[in-house]
Amino acid sequence: MEFNHVSVLLNECIDNLNIKSNGVYVDCTMGGAGHSSEIAKRLSETGKLICFDQDINAINVARERLKEFGDRVILVHSNFENIKTELENLGIYKIDGVLADLGVSSHQLDEASRGFSYMNDAPLDMRMDNRSNISAWDVVNTYSEEELYRIIKDYGEENWSKRIAKFIVEYREAEEIRTTYELVDIIKKAIPKKARIDGPHPAKRTFQAIRIEVNNELGVINKMIQDSVSIMNKGGRICIITFHSLEDRIVKNEFKYLNQECICPPELPFCQCDKKREIKIITRKPILPSLSEIDNNPRARSAKLRVAEKI
Repeated sequence: MEFNHVSVLLNECIDNLNIKSNGVYVDCTMGGAGHSSEIAKRLSETGKLICFDQDINAINVARERLKEFGDRVILVHSNFENIKTELENLGIYKIDGVLADLGVSSHQLDEASRGFSYMNDAPLDMRMDNRSNISAWDVVNTYSEEELYRIIKDYGEENWSKRIAKFIVEYREAEEIRTTYELVDIIKKAIPKKARIDGPHPAKRTFQAIRIEVNNELGVINKMIQDSVSIMNKGGRICIITFHSLEDRIVKNEFKYLNQECICPPELPFCQCDKKREIKIITRKPILPSLSEIDNNPRARSAKLRVAEKI
């Protein structure tokens, strides 16, 4: 099975993890195992790397790609929102670092049958985990016009979200929407031609929005960060790569919250919240890919890396 995924900001992630050879690390989004391989190379026989991925294709490929590291590497077929529970099931209660490369992988985009891409005709699916009960078909064919409008507007930041939602609902009154190309045609009809001349593919933002909804991509980020920090040893690092403003805003705000000592209203004479500062932020501004990396891998263009350290 081909599973091509070029690791983004690879050297920057490895450098910022401050890997200890006998440490315990978690790759929350293993994908093609590029980041995982580099972490595992730096571990001794007493070190551990636990690799999460909800895509069974990634798990199957990684089993071969990471076999040279033996039981130093453990593969977990699960969403990273379950990081704390899954680690406890393995008897692991403390970790030294976490890496999360958010969003869809190159493999998932390139595998036409998965329905992630507006460039290939396929059944409407978009599930990162094929065990999930909800697919893109469900979102497109069963959500109300108001729900579709909200998702496309909030998750896709699409200016024509209201018209797109209206056109989808009108189309499906006659027949269900089954394929990616059917959905692309509807989106193109909803967006005036003059608005489609410049800019990205007209379906890009809507497909992004539906994918995020199907996989609850934004809803699990805060929990993953909080759970990771709660079990991290002092000095441990959490490195998170985001690819669009919605993800980045969540990570930035969660880091900011965990970096605060007190969240009481300023008018109170003394602290009543008992909140303790848990991390220090290493990257006040996110680390961006170099121009040469973008040239070699255009999908890295929008990547941002944020790093925090447990105190």
